[in-house]
Amino acid sequence: MAVKKKKTNNSDELLACIVDAIQEKKGKNLVSLEIGSLPNAVCKYFVVCNADSTTQVNAIADNVEFRATEKLKEKVYKSAGYENSIWIVLDYVDIVVHIFQTEWRAFYKLEDLWADGKFTPYGEQEPLSSFDFSE
Repeated sequence: MAVKKKKTNNSDELLACIVDAIQEKKGKNLVSLEIGSLPNAVCKYFVVCNADSTTQVNAIADNVEFRATEKLKEKVYKSAGYENSIWIVLDYVDIVVHIFQTEWRAFYKLEDLWADGKFTPYGEQEPLSSFDFSE
């Protein structure tokens, strides 16, 4: 029997909760991309941030899950990336959260793939270093 995805009725409230949880753990370059109106969009919002260590990536992801459950009774539908904490993805159906280790965010440039979405930065934005992956 297939499990159905549950759409949330409070996407904006969940978005605010996720942003607060990321800021609480000092996530860097925090942005949301409203992509719901774009063709082939997989959700309403992408939330993207980065951190300088796998420990911090993991802590941010844990805090997002904890706060969403505690404040809104929203449980993550699917998650991936906890094994190495280089890029953790949390799928809340309407909102997909991407928490990168800094150099991997610079490498994947996820925001560039969805550049037509409405871009909203939260807090200070630092330049992502260009990391040399040719080694």
